[in-house]
Amino acid sequence: MREGGPGRRVGGNTGTAPWADLTTAVHMQECEAEAPKRAFTRDELQSFFDHADDQVERVRGRGRKGWLPAFRDAMLFKTAYAFGLRRNETRMLDTADFGRNPEGAEFGEFGICYVRHGKAKKGSPPKRRSVLTVWEWSAEILDQWTSEVRPAMRHADGPALWPSERGRRVGLQRLDSRFAAYRDDLGLDPVLDFHSLRRSYVTHLIEDGMDPLFVQQQAGHDHASTTSIYTCVSSDFRTRTLRRVLDATVEAALKPARRAR
Repeated sequence: MREGGPGRRVGGNTGTAPWADLTTAVHMQECEAEAPKRAFTRDELQSFFDHADDQVERVRGRGRKGWLPAFRDAMLFKTAYAFGLRRNETRMLDTADFGRNPEGAEFGEFGICYVRHGKAKKGSPPKRRSVLTVWEWSAEILDQWTSEVRPAMRHADGPALWPSERGRRVGLQRLDSRFAAYRDDLGLDPVLDFHSLRRSYVTHLIEDGMDPLFVQQQAGHDHASTTSIYTCVSSDFRTRTLRRVLDATVEAALKPARRAR
């Protein structure tokens, strides 16, 4: 988000995204398990978020009240990505569903996201999980939303983190239509959907070197194989991974020769 505007650019106050050192490479996503579905590339994701911010500024600049719902949806999309949430998990968040993480004091009141409406198994209640905050910018935007903007919403007196202008909680249809509108405005691949934000979260954490078990637990998957289906790493990531392995192999092979000198 742009600094000084109604929101913050993903990446925090520095104005750079957490993946800034990776955005120069060609980044094509592939997912063998479900070919039509994929994650956002990092550049696509930043463009999507920037466009969402632009709509807030555009509507607000015209003096129209619609900037509040636009701001809400921009924050909601970023939160879904920041914690790897499904659509309904995001929609059903309450303001009380966040807390401090003693190991992540820099995130303040938004160090942990408590998901109460996770995907349920057949015949079982919604699955709960806690998701640790990994990016400082996500705590910043949530703090801005809850303290500065959400209080101006019509139904801010309720528990819902994302109140609607017409009801206590934003509807799924509204989220789908807003997401599709922003995606189509940018001419992005029509296979990208709300769930692509969750796929992107898993993929980008793996690309950034996070432990696969940690990513699995963050996503709430019972099995690593499920997480692997979500992971659509870029060709550049695979190339860099191979290069690291080859370099390490060569380095290990040269060590005996160096000792013999």
